[in-house]
Amino acid sequence: MITPLKNRDIEALRIGDTVYISGRLCTARDKVHQRALAEKTFPCDLNGNVLFHAGPVVKKIGTKWSVVAVGPTTSSRMNSFEPDFIKTFGVKAIIGKGGMDENVANAMKENKCVYLSMTGGCGATAAAQIKKVVGVEWLELGIPEAVWVIEVEKFGPLVVSMDSCGNSIYNEVNQTVKKNLASIKEGL
Repeated sequence: MITPLKNRDIEALRIGDTVYISGRLCTARDKVHQRALAEKTFPCDLNGNVLFHAGPVVKKIGTKWSVVAVGPTTSSRMNSFEPDFIKTFGVKAIIGKGGMDENVANAMKENKCVYLSMTGGCGATAAAQIKKVVGVEWLELGIPEAVWVIEVEKFGPLVVSMDSCGNSIYNEVNQTVKKNLASIKEGL
């Protein structure tokens, strides 16, 4: 998939699909979400684009930044912000780990957005898929909290864990666990 993404790209995806992203991504963690929603602005165009819940490890060589490692951060920390963020800024995909709640799933359904899971602990591998750092915004928030605009090629593999139809791998797993626990309790 190449950014910017179209609704038809998103609507074709189902939970369990594996995708790779090429193009531009923007990172954002807690402080960026808070600031963007408070100020009703984001320093780059997210409409149709991908948001990466990550705080990269970077180094500066001369005037250029280079990403040393970048892995996903736990997305549930952004649950309270994400429904408004998706609606306000037109995000089409979010990369992270651990999934997000039902309110986010509903916002994804309403606004044609998907959640793409990335395996934690793969920061060096992910950094190798970055062609370049295009820019950095809101650096005053700190390196991990800043908005990093990166250009990637075949970034992934990423698993569609929440689709634009309201389906969630995380909900399915939770239901299966509850069912299995109930069966175990009955057998005791």
